Amino acid sequence: MLKLGIIGTNWITEQFVNAAHETKKWQLTSVYSRTLDKAHQFGDKFASTSEFFDNLDDFFDKGSFDIVYIASPNSLHFEQCKQAILAGKDVVVEKPATSNPFEMKQLVQVLREHPETFLFEAARHVHEPNFKAVSKAVESLNVVQGATLTYAKYSSRYDAVLAGKEPNIFSPDFSGGCVQDLGVYLVYDAIVWFGMPSSVDYHATMLPTGVDGKGVAILHYPGFDVTLNLAKNVNSYLPGEIYGLKETIRMDHSSDLNKVVLDDGNGHQKELSVPQKDNPMVAEANEFADVLNDKGSNDAKQLEEDWLAYAVQVNKVLYQLRQSANIKFKADRVAEEVEEENNES
Repeated sequence: MLKLGIIGTNWITEQFVNAAHETKKWQLTSVYSRTLDKAHQFGDKFASTSEFFDNLDDFFDKGSFDIVYIASPNSLHFEQCKQAILAGKDVVVEKPATSNPFEMKQLVQVLREHPETFLFEAARHVHEPNFKAVSKAVESLNVVQGATLTYAKYSSRYDAVLAGKEPNIFSPDFSGGCVQDLGVYLVYDAIVWFGMPSSVDYHATMLPTGVDGKGVAILHYPGFDVTLNLAKNVNSYLPGEIYGLKETIRMDHSSDLNKVVLDDGNGHQKELSVPQKDNPMVAEANEFADVLNDKGSNDAKQLEEDWLAYAVQVNKVLYQLRQSANIKFKADRVAEEVEEENNES
């Protein structure tokens, strides 16, 4: 049974803990929050929780957990991941794992120096059966002529932006914004299904806070383009589509893949999807646990390396998209200053 510690006590953390418990392979033992009261409010809902912390150093030094799930604001992921690895803890970190490629490069280096420690970016939909069904369908196409993928969901925090405030998820200081949040799902789709694009463009609708509220990204591949429609200030119900020659792979959603159909262009449709779990994080919790419980094997290490390679590529494309739209984070400035100092020394 894997002993789980958590950083972040919001709804997504509860969803992951419930998914982990559903697999019967994990057990929540340790909770960190900025206050002990909040830590208890979250952890007391689970009978297995035995440790509560409001000091991050104590959490890593004294906590009895094996692996930490990190769901703090984006800008904190890098330092918390690094601290976890140095403490000998395996890591599941919510996407994006880092704010930019400068941080990602450092994180990969720390992992190389501690090969016994595994890190997983929680790209939960990549691990689901219906996502893998799309991957197989794409491989079966003789020709790929492009794709249109959409993820647009109105954020409850956008009301605060309209009121003149700057919540974390819409703040450049916390590496927020649309492409860095919902865009991660769509970029993962493109990277896993089609590989790295040769170039990218992002046409963003900017908010007063300094990040994007919505936008259209175009990923250019040799012979075709992939268009990403993303937003956190509107709702969209458009399906996702991948275009072969006559064939079209149709998805009810580009991230929450409940129904996937292959249309052959001659009036015949083949359903590729299977019923999904109620909790969308069960698949990733299962696969992460299986790898961690087999850490000594070459197969487990290869899977972790493959998933990490996707995370590195996705992080690079997210950064390129932000550069295209001139979206700057505080973390970018800090990382660039560190890079300059290293180059000068």
